[in-house]
Amino acid sequence: MEDVSADPYLPYDGGGDTIPLQTIPKRGSNYVMSNGGGVASSTTHLLDFLEEPIPGVGTYDDFHTIDWVREKCKDRERHRKINSKKKESSWEFSKSVYDAWSGWLVVTLTGLASGALAGLIDIAADWLNDLKEGVCLSAMWFNHEQCCWTSNETTFAERDKCPQWKSWAELILGQAEGPGSYIMNYFMYIYWALSFAFLAVLLVKVFAPYACGSGIPEIKTILSGFIIRGYLGKWTLLIKTITLVLAVASGLSLGKEGPLVHVACCCGNIFSYLFPKYSKNEAKKREVLSAASAAGVSVAFGAPIGGVLFSLEEVSYYFPLKTLWRSFFAALVAAFVLRSINPFGNSRLVLFYVEYHTPWYLFELLPFILLGVFGGLWGAFFIRANIAWCRRRKSTRFGKYPVLEVILVTAITAVVAFPNPYTRQNTSMLIKELFTDCGPLESSQLCQYRSQMNGSKAFNETPNRPAAPGVYAAMWQLCLALIFKVVITIFTFGLKVPSGLFIPSMAIGAIAGRIVGIAMEQLAYYHHDWFIFKEWCEVGADCITPGLYAMVGAAACLGGVTRMTVSLVVIVFELTGGLEYIVPLMAAVMTSKWVGDAFGRAGIYESHIRLNGYPFLDAKEEFTHTTLAREVMRPRRSDPPLAVLTQDDLNVEELQAVISETSYNGFPVIVSKESQRLVGFALRRDITIAIENARRKQEGIVLASRVYFTQHAPTLPADSPRPLKLRSILDMSPFTVTDHTPMEIVVDIFRKLGLRQCLVTHNGILLGIITKKNILEHLEELEQRAELPVISHAPFPHDSSFCSSH
Repeated sequence: MEDVSADPYLPYDGGGDTIPLQTIPKRGSNYVMSNGGGVASSTTHLLDFLEEPIPGVGTYDDFHTIDWVREKCKDRERHRKINSKKKESSWEFSKSVYDAWSGWLVVTLTGLASGALAGLIDIAADWLNDLKEGVCLSAMWFNHEQCCWTSNETTFAERDKCPQWKSWAELILGQAEGPGSYIMNYFMYIYWALSFAFLAVLLVKVFAPYACGSGIPEIKTILSGFIIRGYLGKWTLLIKTITLVLAVASGLSLGKEGPLVHVACCCGNIFSYLFPKYSKNEAKKREVLSAASAAGVSVAFGAPIGGVLFSLEEVSYYFPLKTLWRSFFAALVAAFVLRSINPFGNSRLVLFYVEYHTPWYLFELLPFILLGVFGGLWGAFFIRANIAWCRRRKSTRFGKYPVLEVILVTAITAVVAFPNPYTRQNTSMLIKELFTDCGPLESSQLCQYRSQMNGSKAFNETPNRPAAPGVYAAMWQLCLALIFKVVITIFTFGLKVPSGLFIPSMAIGAIAGRIVGIAMEQLAYYHHDWFIFKEWCEVGADCITPGLYAMVGAAACLGGVTRMTVSLVVIVFELTGGLEYIVPLMAAVMTSKWVGDAFGRAGIYESHIRLNGYPFLDAKEEFTHTTLAREVMRPRRSDPPLAVLTQDDLNVEELQAVISETSYNGFPVIVSKESQRLVGFALRRDITIAIENARRKQEGIVLASRVYFTQHAPTLPADSPRPLKLRSILDMSPFTVTDHTPMEIVVDIFRKLGLRQCLVTHNGILLGIITKKNILEHLEELEQRAELPVISHAPFPHDSSFCSSH
């Protein structure tokens, strides 16, 4: 049978949040028990090296959850030490100043790197995307628009056909028109799309498996305290940046906005290692990652304030006030750098920035709300369909061939997309065209109104105008594009290439919104005497803006998929630069969330977190059941007794036997087997490191050496080997609850304090333990018992492809 661990997409399956539930054999009668009250004569020559910090103690293994309480205590102790020494010398004072400013410095570096990488990705993706259609002879490094900047043509249609830009048919066949040129351009389009996609998936598979997907589900899990080594590393950053450009240029139904959050967090993680304040404290590092995610959204949408709110609402688990300030500063720096690069040449941070100058009217709230209903229905449908496909990918042979899957989806996308001009072009360009209102120089079919043919009138004198056949043809093409995008996005999101969901969702909503907007516009033109139009839409009055409907539809569909609310409205508001459209956006986004929540409260990212089995407790979910801690704790009645360590009744050999025979995370320490009184909690990793360190630095530590967790050594025979003191690694204040504590309170404690485990006692006597895994299993068991339509957790830890569903 093939070893599944050889698959580079599979993470280490060691388990991180489980505690042992079996009995340790009792000690023999040759050893004298003591509670540590007396001092044996042999302790006078003990080298108590453990009073000093042990290298490695307090760190975490891969795929384990951090101890938020311990990390915060470590940071407070470090801060106290720096403050107590800063008056001793000028050097110590400068160190304290450096420590105070290191937070601002690391978010500044993160913002600078995020903005620079975002600009590089935008420029490279635009160039490669235009390479599928042709090349600029005068300057190979120019894309289509840059190549034609020097043209003297007056309209966009004429300028796009400038002599400097040559299509592949012109270069290979020497002709620009005709069936032969169309077939050649068709072939070259598919060739370049397959080449970009194949190179992207190959780089991901070979060099950085963690570079696939959007990364936001993993970022949320990491910010909640989970350790995924390498996910935010240098190789992941490099490969994600390169393959994101290739994936976007391949024409797949994906976007770069979600992966830009992953790229920014990689920058934040790398820069945090330059500062000991963050590199040695996992909780502090997550404050930097929260700021980095804000910078990522800031450069993705050109929305610094929306980025901060996105970090607060969507991804961050712990968000103190100082993190809010630093997130805002990081988003500001990133946006400033991107604005300086000006990748789109329009002095804007995004390609589809748009401004509207006409007001909206009260009767338009009805179609806006209907767009919200569509967004909610689309979101619920997409989540269920995509999760079902990702689960099928995991459970069938098809999931074992990620390269073949990417090639197949890319080929289908390219073959179907090329004949339709609205699916052939870059998705960001499509959104820009759908958002933009028709102007006198617009060459799009969406702007072929009959009134444009009347040269005696100014363009804006008859804003509400009858549609020409070109508009109706464009609407049919948009309907086909809508169906194609809805279907292909389900199979694209989750491929082994960097893939974001923001842009495809916005494109689907923008297409639906533009269709509704044109329909409303024509309805108002031909039936301006209806009572809903009579008051606002006089003949010749400009009362319907189709581009606004596209924007509202885009926000509604994105909200339906992600269940974002406040941050989404602010992001779209920053895209349009107008306060006037806040109410339509709010109405559509809230409607989409309500409709989507009616089919399931989890958004796409929460659904993928649960599908992958990550230990994530969503703070948004409410616990309404009436169970008690004793019903959830381990061991249960059918389980073996809880495995514990006694405070001074084990030797090194027995302790190592316990560690080698189990794969659990830590052990409760009790006074004795008879009393079962709780003393503290010791982590498996800390015990292993402490024993190895003692053997290197202490003489006389052998397998028969007594291990004790008390302040003083137990009474031992004179010929006994030197005992080993492990008190410094013992958590003497573990969180405990009584067996009658309601689980509602226990879940709240785990969420707000970020606990890994909680011990259950009765009158001070240890009864059992509750881990985060136990809580997640209990929540799912309650949901299944209530027969709710939920997405089941994968077996914990993961038993499936890591990046198969991002």
